[in-house]
Amino acid sequence: MIGTAGLSLSPLDQAHRAAEARMVPFAGWEMPLNYPSGTISEHMACRQGAALFDVSHLGTLEMKGVEAFEQLQVALSNDLRRIAPGRAQYTHLLDEADGSVLDDIIVWWLEDDSFTVLPNAANNTDVLSALPGCVDVAGDRALLALQGPQASELLQGVAPDAAEVGRFKVATFQWDGCSALVAGTGYTGEAGFELAVPNRAAASLWHALVAAGADVAGLGARDTLRLEAGLPLHGHELGPGINPLEAGLGWVVGWEKDAFRGRDALIELRERGPGRKMRGLSTPGRRPPREGQAVLHEGVQVSAVTSGNFSPCLGHGIAMAFLPLELDAGSTVALDQRGTEVQATVTDLPFI
Repeated sequence: MIGTAGLSLSPLDQAHRAAEARMVPFAGWEMPLNYPSGTISEHMACRQGAALFDVSHLGTLEMKGVEAFEQLQVALSNDLRRIAPGRAQYTHLLDEADGSVLDDIIVWWLEDDSFTVLPNAANNTDVLSALPGCVDVAGDRALLALQGPQASELLQGVAPDAAEVGRFKVATFQWDGCSALVAGTGYTGEAGFELAVPNRAAASLWHALVAAGADVAGLGARDTLRLEAGLPLHGHELGPGINPLEAGLGWVVGWEKDAFRGRDALIELRERGPGRKMRGLSTPGRRPPREGQAVLHEGVQVSAVTSGNFSPCLGHGIAMAFLPLELDAGSTVALDQRGTEVQATVTDLPFI
């Protein structure tokens, strides 16, 4: 669906508006930033209970057929031979020339010759171009994320078959007369599920989960949750000019594969060694670090914040940045926060 502003609308748009969500433009979609309870409350609901997110803005591509496996193997960085049907895998689409991350992707391997590929919304076109055998089916479904330590128990009472799926496993389940997909994946640092449900059955599942006790949560909480968990965001810690090695994601690369996009560039980078590494930064007080703020060491700018915010769980500011290798955990730097230098401590990731 397309709204009056020309933005795509989620199949759950009416449910968000009925819940008085604050709607904002995001990657070509109009999505809920938060609800009346507020971002911090939604964040803590995910850490302590079960939070329900609409992530229908993510892309959803289907690839089927006898050549599907090989097409994905040569296009994406990770090695599908590490998993099997019924499992999910995190992977990257790399730039052929320099090995930088064009997109980070989840692949759901459903059956021998059937895959679902989930790119970031802003990169959907690029991934489609790299995977010409894919069919874009995002308009046919809603994508819900149920996350938190109570997610499994809550889902058990609503859709028991879906709740049986383990971490990074994938299965089908029935809901409201429709066949749907569930995976034990997420982007919060908590256990949970992502559920792809046909449009006509999406609202009934959403309302059933809310009635069972799930707290609705928006993009604001999703971002603070992934930041506490040290998870990179495309356009911030991943993107043009950023390769998996400096992002600390060398494990996403199937080095044993004979061929994949960007392989030669990455091998050269591995032999040379990365010149920087993604690190965490902790600041005192509630004032949040923000993207773009200069990171200073001994009075000289050595980097800039890629993501920053207030951590609801820790009670102080946290951030991520690519730092010189010699600035290891425990080192002290400063952030230029609108002309004021604020001390920050370099930390290992994740924060939580």
